[in-house]
Amino acid sequence: MSRAFVKEDSGADTLPERPVSANRNLVTRRGLALIEAEAARQREALAAAGARGDRDGVAQASRELRYWSARRANAEPVDPPQDGEAVTFGMAVTLEDGNGRQRRFRIVGEDEADPNEGRIAWVSPVARALMGKWTGDEVSLPGGTMEIVAVDPQPETF
Repeated sequence: MSRAFVKEDSGADTLPERPVSANRNLVTRRGLALIEAEAARQREALAAAGARGDRDGVAQASRELRYWSARRANAEPVDPPQDGEAVTFGMAVTLEDGNGRQRRFRIVGEDEADPNEGRIAWVSPVARALMGKWTGDEVSLPGGTMEIVAVDPQPETF
């Protein structure tokens, strides 16, 4: 068939949905605020794209808004126990290897995870290895065995 008889498609109708994790959507208070901010940003982007008549922009912002709205709808805010000593969701954990090098991780929700910033998703292998452990426990990680030298239950500030 000649291209002359095929409707031009901007790709807006074929934009795939962002996959939503099947795991519980545990979030820190910071993570909940980030989800709400991203949903607001996408509402603004949708309005701006609509005002410009930008079909691709509308499709993109609509898709993102659906994703962030779904994540907000099923978000489960969790605060770490203030007197907790065992590693749980939301806590920061400092590990030390045999050479004295330390790494600090905070266990957070999937959408707020940023390994470069030391925030790891609660469903990640490292977080799962840490959960339920105590200061002084050794943990086998992909980089080797490390000891938990500190656990901080204080929530991360915005």
